[in-house]
Amino acid sequence: MPPAVLDKSTGLEEPFYPPYDPMYPDSDGKPMADNTKQLEWIFALYAGFQALYKNDPHVFIASDLLWYPVEGAPKINAAPDVLIAFDRPKGHRRSYRQWCEENITPQVVIEILSPSNTAMEMIKKHRFYETYGVEEYYIYDPDEGGLEGYLRTGEHLILLPDMNGWISPRTGVRLEVVKGQLICTRPDGKCFETYDELLIRADEESQRAERLAAKLRELGVDPSAFDQ
Repeated sequence: MPPAVLDKSTGLEEPFYPPYDPMYPDSDGKPMADNTKQLEWIFALYAGFQALYKNDPHVFIASDLLWYPVEGAPKINAAPDVLIAFDRPKGHRRSYRQWCEENITPQVVIEILSPSNTAMEMIKKHRFYETYGVEEYYIYDPDEGGLEGYLRTGEHLILLPDMNGWISPRTGVRLEVVKGQLICTRPDGKCFETYDELLIRADEESQRAERLAAKLRELGVDPSAFDQ
């Protein structure tokens, strides 16, 4: 395991990684999303899982991060829309180099379909995740409202016959499609926020912070003093 360093901004230990190695690029040159709908769903799911595990320092979640499963083979890679790796520390990474992660495979991956995804492309993704040890693989099509799930049995990812109401064994999140919309319900009964709900909450928090700053100024206190 790589040595750890303390991130002063979060107070959390982050894994130390060697300097950038051009053998393992940070980007595959492909866009994160092909359209706004796909991007909004990726962001909402990423934010939802981040919120679910915000207090667990041993769950790493990423979106569109290049995952290299085999050292010395940079052409073998994938960039899942969302990946979840249990038993890995939170922290910033330029890529997920598995040999730097105690050889732990991301156990859960999620892909959001776009019209440009071809059948062959999705077959290749399935084979990759199956080959390199993913335990749970989910695919959501926001245009058609379709949801597929695959669960590892031995060396294979097997299609789940009925996804509506399925509970992820690793995360405990309940998945269902209601009127074409994916609903993710946490073990505590709370639903993941939608993209629009996240924006509304961010705006409300910004307004609340502005009101607090104004009140402090009325009391003769400089709000910027709290940033030091």
